[in-house]
Amino acid sequence: MNSVHPDNLTANPLYREVQWRITRALAAGEWKPGEAIPSESRLAAQFKVSIGTIRRAIDELVAGRILVRQQGRGTFVATHTEDRTLFYFFHVVGKDGSREFPESEMLGFRKERSDEADERDFGLARGTRVARLRNLLKLGGQPVVLDDITVPVEEFPKLDEATFRKREGTIYGLYQARYGVNVVRISERLSAAQPPAEVAGILGMHPNQPALQMRRIAYSYNDSPVEYRRSWINTAEHEYLSDLWKTAAR
Repeated sequence: MNSVHPDNLTANPLYREVQWRITRALAAGEWKPGEAIPSESRLAAQFKVSIGTIRRAIDELVAGRILVRQQGRGTFVATHTEDRTLFYFFHVVGKDGSREFPESEMLGFRKERSDEADERDFGLARGTRVARLRNLLKLGGQPVVLDDITVPVEEFPKLDEATFRKREGTIYGLYQARYGVNVVRISERLSAAQPPAEVAGILGMHPNQPALQMRRIAYSYNDSPVEYRRSWINTAEHEYLSDLWKTAAR
């Protein structure tokens, strides 16, 4: 990474420029998930800025869950553990607020071209070569969430059904470990809707029972979209909980 000189800056504050350069280094794989980044003093010397500027830039990346501070050890690139997934990316809880890690069951996999719905819902260019995965999530042994996941093939070369079925850990963990794609944030849109009969059958829902429909885009560094999901959530015994303050504080 090159040093940061005020003459080269945009209208952004200096710490934002440092933050952007650290993020670019992460995207380039300079530091792998789980690895420690250099100390604040080393980064300050490298960028030729104050430690205060470095600290503020790192604070922003920690708040964005891109980096993780470990007391007495340093600052590390975030990894997709089950705990991280449960508290940052999986927001379905019991009616009493209880959380549990879902059991995953893969129902289908295929490759094809993206369609009009992909373009409308996600802004994905029509005709893009994509892989599609249907995944059922169970809580307490009961089907609760049905995910239809779409990823561009060019982002995940040689991705196939066996790769998904034999993965160790979460789907985001697979992206990170096998392809170096680190999901750092998600954008979700929620609405109440009547699920198709096929979906209702998979989720064990009664006829005319409403469900929660969700569209999610997962982003990697520099707000690059890497995954698209259409999900149905059976809310008979569960609900969607997004507690931003508590999530950001972890």
